[in-house]
Amino acid sequence: MNYRIPCLMLLIVGAISLLSLHAEDAPSVSQASASNANAASSASAEATTQNAATQEANAILPPTSLSEARARATLLHETIHGTLQIVHRDFFDEDEAHAIPSASLEDVFHELSTRYNIELKWLIIDTDIINVDHQPTDDFEKAAVKALKAKQQRYEAVENGRYRFAGPIRLASQCLKCHVKHRTSTEDRTAGLLISLPISITP
Repeated sequence: MNYRIPCLMLLIVGAISLLSLHAEDAPSVSQASASNANAASSASAEATTQNAATQEANAILPPTSLSEARARATLLHETIHGTLQIVHRDFFDEDEAHAIPSASLEDVFHELSTRYNIELKWLIIDTDIINVDHQPTDDFEKAAVKALKAKQQRYEAVENGRYRFAGPIRLASQCLKCHVKHRTSTEDRTAGLLISLPISITP
């Protein structure tokens, strides 16, 4: 089963959503091009500045407030959470699977990191350790595990110019066949999703 199609869809939806949240802060291409045209002394210089203006207009600027950063992270969390559930429901066949959906979505995490400097990571809360990279590694992640175990809907902090967010991921009964090998009930379990993105707050 090829999970790259739904993963690519997630990447596109996430990117468009993030762009729309801060599109008003980016200069319009027409305004930037007009300014550059007046300043340019040659056709080649004008083309260069127009390209630069287009890239700037398409850039995603960091959030400038805690509420804006939280909104972006929440939207991204809900998008990934929903996509994971749909991939499980519509695409995953445990008898023929070459990879579990959460592992396939890590391709999307890599793209978001490379293109937008947004870091994502799965976090083990109350499941088996399938991947040691998903264990908590610092004080924030360890505190996030405790918070999500206590049924909090998010855990957050601002550290070193980045907004850090942890949100719960529901693991339904069909997920537990892989994530909890020796389960004694079919009750839902919880995993976590960590999101880290740049933030620019003026003191």
